[in-house]
Amino acid sequence: MRALTRFVFATALVGVALAAPRLDAQLRPGASTSVTPVSIDWRLLGQMNPDTRVAPDSLKRLDGRRVRIPGFVVPLDDAQDEGAEFLLVPYYGACVHTPPPPPNQMAFVTMQGGKPIKLALFDAVWMEGTLRIVNYDSPYGSVGFTIEGMSMTPYTGR
Repeated sequence: MRALTRFVFATALVGVALAAPRLDAQLRPGASTSVTPVSIDWRLLGQMNPDTRVAPDSLKRLDGRRVRIPGFVVPLDDAQDEGAEFLLVPYYGACVHTPPPPPNQMAFVTMQGGKPIKLALFDAVWMEGTLRIVNYDSPYGSVGFTIEGMSMTPYTGR
């Protein structure tokens, strides 16, 4: 009986040791805990203070997470109908030629692997990718977020 107990205990320890790196990766702040994206909206991103660019903890928890957010594409070049980098904004018509949206309402998207995609210039889209909270000034305006884009699909509601 004692040998059986030691065997079960040793087997359990091996299982814990093998699972530990995966569990540790899931518990890191900002680490994605699932392959299912978290659906968010611009109201949540708007919690970042646009003047100080300080994000509350509720928003910081999304840093590094896979998200899905609706928005409109703003190409970085007026003639661009395809690209691997563009801006995502919450409303149609937000443009770098007029006052741009505040930093908490603009995300700079870079498609994974630099792969260009067809840009939906006049239609709402769902953007899926890894969200990062950043604070930098770009030639296109102050940006509060980046998204490493994985996919873009037409917006169809929820």
